[in-house]
Amino acid sequence: MFWLLILVLVLLGAPLFAIIGANALWNFHGADIDLQVVAIEFFGIAETPVLLAIPLFTFAGYLLSESQAPRRLVRLTNAMLGWMPAGLAVVALVACALFTAFTGASGVTIVALGALLVPALGQAGYPERFNLGLVTTAGSLGLLFAPSLPLILYGVIAEVSIEDLFLAGVIPGVLMLAMLSGYSMWKNRAIRVPLGDFSWREVAAAAREAAWEIPLPVVVLGGIYSGFFAISEAAAVTALYVLIVDLLILREVKFRQLPSIIRESMILVGGIMIILGVSRASTNFMIDAGVPQMLLEWVSGFVSSPFAFMLMLLLFLLVLGAILDIFSAIVLVVPLVLPVAVQFGVDPIHLGIVFLAAMQLGYITPPVGLNLFIAGYRFDRPIVDIYLSTLPFFAFLLLAVVIIAFWPGLSLWLV
Repeated sequence: MFWLLILVLVLLGAPLFAIIGANALWNFHGADIDLQVVAIEFFGIAETPVLLAIPLFTFAGYLLSESQAPRRLVRLTNAMLGWMPAGLAVVALVACALFTAFTGASGVTIVALGALLVPALGQAGYPERFNLGLVTTAGSLGLLFAPSLPLILYGVIAEVSIEDLFLAGVIPGVLMLAMLSGYSMWKNRAIRVPLGDFSWREVAAAAREAAWEIPLPVVVLGGIYSGFFAISEAAAVTALYVLIVDLLILREVKFRQLPSIIRESMILVGGIMIILGVSRASTNFMIDAGVPQMLLEWVSGFVSSPFAFMLMLLLFLLVLGAILDIFSAIVLVVPLVLPVAVQFGVDPIHLGIVFLAAMQLGYITPPVGLNLFIAGYRFDRPIVDIYLSTLPFFAFLLLAVVIIAFWPGLSLWLV
């Protein structure tokens, strides 16, 4: 009867955290365990210092999206790379990847940079379908680059070094970026800016204009890997730096805008934290009940090698990524999958990169990939047009995910 009620609530569109929380409370009640354990799990979040990085990085990212930073980023990358064959397409990919790495949300990137990039690509002679597919796909490209929120959250859930995850994501992230850049250059090889149009003066002017943004990744990542900052301290420095620059120095964000920016960014953070709290309680019950062991026994009946396990995991993650957002998937699935993966000899760091790369692909997986709907709304195009425009990019990203999954050295070489 309870599970029938849960199914009805899901069909009626009940929030995910409510479904997970109800499941946790029911399970604890059935096991005759005091329901205060759920509240204790919520309190446990407050005792995880690294989680402070999530609201701080999110706030900094949303603040950047409200300033002129996206325009400056596009100008700088265009000045440096625009001379290449299909250079503007490569600029769009790089700019979106860098922006998503700091905002942690692909939808924000599509909304913030789409208005700049899609018209610019169209004016440069790129086909409209290509432009829509590129920006829709590029919106999630930066999730493997530091200081991406999904990387931080996976590190917290899997209890592995976040610094190692930052390093592990570099080569796989560059591979995905390079494959899409290569396809874009080949597809639009006739569209090029003469090399003589490259201007060091424009590069210098664009660098001067972006002088306040350029030091940001250097300070953040340099501070973390030099040991000068912890992850949470780096997030605090980033948020303070962006606040001072955009609010007081450049004055591109007004004080009256600050409450709405804080509200928008914290809605995302609040959703993550609520799901994390109830999921911790539900996951702990499942671990105590031996669910990972039962899952391992079940999986072992179908697969007997790491190769077969990874293949099955990829198929599962592609489906999961299309129906569940990345933050919910991390807190719900990682605690169950991780013990099974370890038994098959998969390194937890490598698993994290594979997990996030596959979930990143889920953003553009029909029929319900999140980026597809955001792009359809943002560019006022039928969802079928968005589907078709992303198919070539989907194929190349799928190939990249397969390479990342079956070549662990890509993830582990820098670690």
